[in-house]
Amino acid sequence: MSKPKHPRGLSDSEAQAVTLNIRVSPRKLNLVAGMIRGAPAQQAIATLTFSKRRIAQTVKKTLESAIANAENNHQLDVDRLVVSRAEVGRAVVMKRFHARGRGKSSRIEKWFSHLKIVVAEQKVEAA
Repeated sequence: MSKPKHPRGLSDSEAQAVTLNIRVSPRKLNLVAGMIRGAPAQQAIATLTFSKRRIAQTVKKTLESAIANAENNHQLDVDRLVVSRAEVGRAVVMKRFHARGRGKSSRIEKWFSHLKIVVAEQKVEAA
């Protein structure tokens, strides 16, 4: 029989944090999320702290929230946490118009994104 799951589909050794409607395109956000996928939580925070990308600070905030959720809500060991999933989703698209020559216009799309970070506690390997 399988392990009992939390209502949101997480196992007992996982915690998550979600940030909705981030003002960056999903493609750019996915580049930053890819840097931390599978990394230990403390190393992921260090990577995001020194990243030159503007959105890295928002991703860092979400990761810190997931770590806090793991510690306070699920009683997980912070030193053994790993970023198991960093999912990027598409949110709304604001449509704006830009004036062009000869009385014409073109459309500008301003993309928004969703971010979900799931941290999991690593199992201790027996020596």
